[in-house]
Amino acid sequence: MKNLAIITARGGSKRIPRKNIKNFLGKPIIAYSIESALKSGVFDEVMVSTDDDEIAEIAEKYGAKIPFKRSEATSNDIATTTDVIIEVIEEYNKRGIFFDYACCLYPTAPFVSSESIKAGFELMIKNKTTAAIPVVKYSYPIQRALTIDKDGKLNMIYPEHSRTRSQDLQPVFHDAGQFYWFKVSEINHDMELLKMKASPIIISETQVQDIDTEEDWTLAELKYKNCFKI
Repeated sequence: MKNLAIITARGGSKRIPRKNIKNFLGKPIIAYSIESALKSGVFDEVMVSTDDDEIAEIAEKYGAKIPFKRSEATSNDIATTTDVIIEVIEEYNKRGIFFDYACCLYPTAPFVSSESIKAGFELMIKNKTTAAIPVVKYSYPIQRALTIDKDGKLNMIYPEHSRTRSQDLQPVFHDAGQFYWFKVSEINHDMELLKMKASPIIISETQVQDIDTEEDWTLAELKYKNCFKI
């Protein structure tokens, strides 16, 4: 079995300029994903898909490969991650290099661990599934979620659960936004991971933080310092 790690990191970033290589507690944030992928020991190659020379230079410094640059077609705002992955797989295939499984890692996920990456692969193989995704439990029951109507009043989305005890509500999870494994032969433009047979890797809320805004970034650094006592 041959495994490939694909870290997707284009140069453009609207909300946080140069987000993928911005300094996060002492080193470019993309370094965390690269180092965790390498440390996991489950990949034959760890590569970064980018259109940006500076990102490529930094990625190589931390041990990733840049066998080819991302095309213009997959570097714009409308290209999907699946478009990027398919391009990467096809480029490797053109070079006579084939992989059985691949893992897409996000470049701004400093909490991603080598242990969870490895656990995801092992769980996928053990369960004979075609994908594996890290998930985290919602901290509050979404069955008690509220909306605000046009008159400014609160309404329950699921009023039938207004009197249900919290312990009787089904636990609900969301994508941790760190990485996902998949079987390469299953990849196509219509791929929907949640419609594939996917195994869940359940991780703690302390190991997860979306980083889409400057406020998210500050919160991630505070959480990271607290979790890892730095």
